[in-house]
Amino acid sequence: MERHVKHHPNSTLSAHENRARMLVSCPDGPGIVAAVSRFLYEHGANIVQSDQYTMDPSGGMFFMRVEFDLPNLSAAQPQLEQDFVAVAEQFRMEWTISAVSRKKKLAIFVSKEDHCLVELLWQWQAGDLDADIAMVVSNHLDMKEYVESFGIPYHHIPVTPDTKPEAERRQLEVIGDDIDVIILARYMQIISPKFIEHYRNRIINIHHSFLPAFVGGKPYAQAYNRGVKIIGATAHYVTEELDGGPIIEQDVQRVSHGDDVNELKRIGRTIERVVLARAVKWHVEDRILVHENKTVVFN
Repeated sequence: MERHVKHHPNSTLSAHENRARMLVSCPDGPGIVAAVSRFLYEHGANIVQSDQYTMDPSGGMFFMRVEFDLPNLSAAQPQLEQDFVAVAEQFRMEWTISAVSRKKKLAIFVSKEDHCLVELLWQWQAGDLDADIAMVVSNHLDMKEYVESFGIPYHHIPVTPDTKPEAERRQLEVIGDDIDVIILARYMQIISPKFIEHYRNRIINIHHSFLPAFVGGKPYAQAYNRGVKIIGATAHYVTEELDGGPIIEQDVQRVSHGDDVNELKRIGRTIERVVLARAVKWHVEDRILVHENKTVVFN
């Protein structure tokens, strides 16, 4: 088997060591953008990108993403966050400030299908996924050697109906307290509400169809039997409602009557890997805001 060298892309680290991202959501009203911009200016920050969206200027929700540079960010960030509290309270904001140089830590869950996992590993190794893949967790051993060839820890935790609670306890134990997001890269197990609560809006799943079509088993056989002309994939955050969480990204491809079930599966796998990788990239770049069961994605 080809060996891989564990690689954490650092080419942009020095350029972005003083760069941070701010995410804001609050009831819409006048003066929000001005207040945020003025606050950052008064604290010596330089805004390099700003995106805004309002659901309804009259009583709707307002969403904002700002990237800014601030000299000596690591030392200045605690005071910056403390000072911003007054602005946040004035506009009833939910907000976060995160340093770009602090890579988010990912735990990838996988079963036997490898295409989504492989895509994430490739993008990570190439430097296109600016995150730290801390571990892979699986209920099978199929991908152990491949994953470990990247220098990434692989945790094999079998799951049966009788051992599911114990398996989830072990999963939470190996994940620990410092994982930022969990990726279900075709992990073929239902996640319990208790587990979801630990990682609200921090578990990303890939679904094998353009939701809500063809829920359940053998989706491509269902699609073939219906003679569909479009198949797709959906990446979404996991909630207690099966495949019903906030949608992050979707894509589709046209197919024809000449495509059999195997060809539909091949096309579907390609869409799944691309859609999941996009969703993960947008999450780790702080481009997603969740409101109720919808997302705002600044991409």
